[in-house]
Amino acid sequence: MAEHTIGVDISKSHLDVFRLEDGAAQRFDNSAAGCRALIKWLGKAPVARIVFEPTGPYHRGFETVLSGRFPLVKVTPLQARRCAEASRMRAKTDAIDAHVLARMGAALALEPDRSVSENSCELRDLQVARTGLVKERTRLRNRGQAQGNRVLKRQTRTRLALVERRIEDPDAEIAKRTAGNEAMARKREILRSIPGLGQMAAAAILTFLPDLGTMGRKQLGRLASPAPHPRETGQWKGKAVISGGRKPLRDALSMPALVAMRFNPDLKVKYTALRAAGKPTKVAIVAFVGKTAPSAVF
Repeated sequence: MAEHTIGVDISKSHLDVFRLEDGAAQRFDNSAAGCRALIKWLGKAPVARIVFEPTGPYHRGFETVLSGRFPLVKVTPLQARRCAEASRMRAKTDAIDAHVLARMGAALALEPDRSVSENSCELRDLQVARTGLVKERTRLRNRGQAQGNRVLKRQTRTRLALVERRIEDPDAEIAKRTAGNEAMARKREILRSIPGLGQMAAAAILTFLPDLGTMGRKQLGRLASPAPHPRETGQWKGKAVISGGRKPLRDALSMPALVAMRFNPDLKVKYTALRAAGKPTKVAIVAFVGKTAPSAVF
């Protein structure tokens, strides 16, 4: 029996589903009941992959219910759109998008992602919320330094104190969830043994790289994207740029790289040598992101 490739376009209200092998299409509610109906519709026929795009909070329930039961493949909207354009599909509807996702999965033989636990999803939500609060804290600090009016400065200080207290809540919950999981706690201790990696940086790496320890250095490099991608064609040679990968993971590694660059004697010598060789500052920092990446200890 042939394995099926399924494309699912996820919106706030609906799940538009397309099965490539027989062209069957169906729409379900984006709810727990709709997910159960989708599972019933899929039946017992073997499924090779279910391809979908992340849509903020709207794909979370779908991913939580089907993860571990079916092979899920998450692709970026840009990848799906370019696949549609390559297939000469100019129109864009939810049903067409589901069709495109199914064709993309079969044509590229996309491999299923690792199953995502509910704890991992909640850790990711906490990390995203914490990042927003940290950015708000930075904005308030900058605003307070530029303001001259005493009333406005007092209001800014009050809001800044509130934001700083609110940051403590996700920090405590992240630490609790990380310590409560035996596998994650062990990985956290290994990460903390790397000079420059603090508690929150280690938690961010575990959140945005849950498959740490199951892949090689090159795979980790592609996910974290510290390696620049060349841009060359004919006789033209442009500057290599960093793109793709998981940006939150790259951000989590950036500060430890700066700390290592300043306080680790061996890496400081390496940084000085790179700068003396004419490498730009950002290129040298990117090299340090690779040095502080956790692949070498797993």
